[in-house]
Amino acid sequence: MPLKAFRGPKVWLWRWRRNPLRRRADVIEAWVVLGAWLLTALAGVFAGLAAAGSVEDGLARERADRHPVVARVVEPVRAAPPGHSNTVVGEPVWATVRWTAADGAVHTGQVRVEPGSAAGTPVTVWTDAQGRVADRPTAASEAVLRGSLIGTLVGLSAAAVPFAGGLALRGRLERRRMEAWDTEWARLGPQWGGWSDHRQEPQGGA
Repeated sequence: MPLKAFRGPKVWLWRWRRNPLRRRADVIEAWVVLGAWLLTALAGVFAGLAAAGSVEDGLARERADRHPVVARVVEPVRAAPPGHSNTVVGEPVWATVRWTAADGAVHTGQVRVEPGSAAGTPVTVWTDAQGRVADRPTAASEAVLRGSLIGTLVGLSAAAVPFAGGLALRGRLERRRMEAWDTEWARLGPQWGGWSDHRQEPQGGA
């Protein structure tokens, strides 16, 4: 009968304790488990922190490069532009605006403005270092939140690699250990049975 049928309740940290049944394979497995947990923690923490820092630094550079300027609507904007019959009432529409950069250069671009805006209506436009229209930069608080979320996802993904590898290697060592125990049981089990038979008292006749 395989020895797996005689496995008792699990005892925590038994591989680190001195006992006559502990084998070299058990010690190796203990170090494998410890190494897998350490690699999982280190990979997750460092990858997560690196990803979060990269995201926050990129968004910080974005805030530093983009600046708001006041632009003016070039032409009057109709409330319902031709060909846009499905436009929702009151929804901002695209219009051409013009503004002057800090170096005196005049720029034009397409931004969304309120329907019915007259020519010359002031509109706040965000521009990049080259004076081109850009999206509003991410606020510092939102950048921290976004960096934390991305860092958590990256950290979990990075930690999954050594964790899965440790589980696979531990399962392989577990199978090899149980096969070794089964081999020992197949060799010693019959001897135990023979010893028990020799201990029986012979039955005397009446």
